[in-house]
Amino acid sequence: MLKLNRDHISLLLPTSGQDSTGTSSRKSLRRTWNQLSRFQRNIIFTVILAFFIMSFVLYSGLGDGHTEKTGHAGNRREQREVERPVREEVGAIEVILRPPDDADEASEIEPERTHRAEMDNPPTMAPAKAPTEEGPKVFSGPRNERQIAVVKAFQHAWSNYRTFAWGHDNLKPISQTHHDWFGLGLTIVDALDTMYIMNLRQEFDEARQWVDTGLSFEVNRDVNLFEVTIRVLGGLLSAYHLSGDQMFLVKAADLGNRLLPCFESQSGIPYSDVNLATLRAHSPKWSPDSSTSEVTTIQLEFRDLSRSTGDDIYEAVAHKVNEKIHSLEKRHGLVPIFINANTGMFRTFSTISLGARADSYYEYLLKQWLQTGKKDDDFLVDDYRVAIEGVIGELVRETPNEHHVYIGELINGKEFKPKMDHLTCYLPGTLLLGYKHGMPESHLKLAKDLLETCFQTYMKQPTQLAPEITYFNLHGESEKDIYVKSNDAHNLLRPEFIESLYYFYVITGNKTYQDMGWTIFNAFERHTRVKNGYTSIGNVKNVLNTRPRDMMESFFLGETLKYFYLLFSDDRKEIDIDQYVFNSEAHPLPIRSH
Repeated sequence: MLKLNRDHISLLLPTSGQDSTGTSSRKSLRRTWNQLSRFQRNIIFTVILAFFIMSFVLYSGLGDGHTEKTGHAGNRREQREVERPVREEVGAIEVILRPPDDADEASEIEPERTHRAEMDNPPTMAPAKAPTEEGPKVFSGPRNERQIAVVKAFQHAWSNYRTFAWGHDNLKPISQTHHDWFGLGLTIVDALDTMYIMNLRQEFDEARQWVDTGLSFEVNRDVNLFEVTIRVLGGLLSAYHLSGDQMFLVKAADLGNRLLPCFESQSGIPYSDVNLATLRAHSPKWSPDSSTSEVTTIQLEFRDLSRSTGDDIYEAVAHKVNEKIHSLEKRHGLVPIFINANTGMFRTFSTISLGARADSYYEYLLKQWLQTGKKDDDFLVDDYRVAIEGVIGELVRETPNEHHVYIGELINGKEFKPKMDHLTCYLPGTLLLGYKHGMPESHLKLAKDLLETCFQTYMKQPTQLAPEITYFNLHGESEKDIYVKSNDAHNLLRPEFIESLYYFYVITGNKTYQDMGWTIFNAFERHTRVKNGYTSIGNVKNVLNTRPRDMMESFFLGETLKYFYLLFSDDRKEIDIDQYVFNSEAHPLPIRSH
């Protein structure tokens, strides 16, 4: 079992129970040193090195006259500007002096085993050069009327969040108040890179200041590993890579350390929840099992954190989850939606779906392979290829009248149900991205068919907004090929279909996909925009009774409006998908070929 206390340094003074030599104190200090991450050690070594350089230079000038001292002081300033690792200027962790790899073995006293040493042959990853090392990425801002409209929508949402919910997770625009889920300012962190990409510098700078001084992870409450990873860790890392601001990386490393206790399970499958202050992790309170998508949708972020800081622990623990899932028996590559962190096994007779609780497992199989420049993790792309063939063979159906192609579910692993979550509409874009990188023609055909079906889930509704869940006519049980049940008629401002439209436009250049997105953007404007922001609605089936739900989720600013903005861009490489891979929360992370 991993022992992951990586975030606190305690200096213990001798007590009456210790000998006069302070042996216990020294042992405690050594134990604490060995528990620090490599990133934290780098900072300490840098400070010590700078201290010795300054002391040496000052000492060497003591015998000189006053005039010489003045001249040498100027030279010393110039020399320090050359020698010191100035993070603000280079934005790169690897320029900081690193201790030798065998530093632990040189210790006089056998140290407690570090978390890295307890891993079974973890990979050793040298930090790769990130785009930010060449300076912050520059964006020009909106260039056409559609992009301007999206920026205005963002500013409307943001200004009201700032007025009524600043520092809280979500805005409740109708009641003019806020909702906290984790107490981490989700909307601010989720929207950082959106503001940067839109070139909203004043808003970005204000948000950056809050992250620097107001965002604390010493929060005595349980948070969900998956949600905090894709929203907060992913948001901080993306802001770091786009802006080059080292503060975001320091915050990300702090959060990463606090999430590590989730991996203390016997199986290596992470627990779903952790208290960021007490560092206690556990399974969800409502079930002994975790969602499969949650434990398999953290790897992009943890890998990037390792390669940005030079500390391989984050990538190592996340990759062990990959290896464990890979080893489990599946149905034609398809995974059940629940897995137990203690046993490491899928729940027996669990549903198989491309929607909630499984969706991003398939997405991250492909994107992890792309993230490494297609040079690592071949077993993951093999699993992806097999899984999509399983989708085509097991889950794809076509309606009898209008011939809409859709993806259903297998209830208890065997009974087919003609139900598709809106979450599944991420898949056309992922399939096309895979086809761009060598996947077979069958993937392209499914991508096109499924994109059209997802579009129809919007167009078939009077509001031209899709419901959370859509049902399809399987054996003539309905007069309509596409129908919606009352309990599933809500729209949460989700981004998945806009994400797919973005990939189709960027990869093909066909502006038809921009027009489809513009139709949906205007539907959002008509039915979800309110005086103090945007709100999810409870009923897409009636334009006169949409039943506003008084909630603006952080992903509306972090994903939906970002994908709209990029979809409407005249420059298809505004974010170059050959250089960046988007995480499941639309935060771009750099592709690294080494």
